[in-house]
Amino acid sequence: MPYLRGEEPLPEGCLFCIQPQAEDAESHIVHRGQLCYVILNRFPYNNGHLMVVPYAHVATLEDMAAETLAEWMALTQLSLRVLREAYAPQGFNVGLNIGAVAGAGIANHVHLHVVPRWGGDTNYMTTVGETRTIPEWLDQTYRRLRPLFERMSNEHQASSIK
Repeated sequence: MPYLRGEEPLPEGCLFCIQPQAEDAESHIVHRGQLCYVILNRFPYNNGHLMVVPYAHVATLEDMAAETLAEWMALTQLSLRVLREAYAPQGFNVGLNIGAVAGAGIANHVHLHVVPRWGGDTNYMTTVGETRTIPEWLDQTYRRLRPLFERMSNEHQASSIK
């Protein structure tokens, strides 16, 4: 609410470049890779709404290095596994908004959205009241997802070594 009321100042510079400099719990980074990280969306469409973000400050896919793209997709895959276990969604929206006219809130740093979906998860509140109801605080979502990312990431690394 302080942010929405304009009481919280916006950070100078790129938010996706600044967030990794903070503590993970403070910035809601649920997993860090070598080239990309996974962070909770501060204004989620649904509980568990994640973003997979490269550390490199690039505006579009064409500017990403091949190894960054590979880790980006691997972390997207890991995100789907974690969200399936944590929330048992019936489906997902996975996508990009490249450029401000395409709906990118932060247009100069490409990021991928992973949104868990359930039948009936949009209702009259969103349509009529222009209000979204999210039953879980971001800190609760962070505490739910962080251990799953750690466990599943370690399991995947162990199975890759065999």
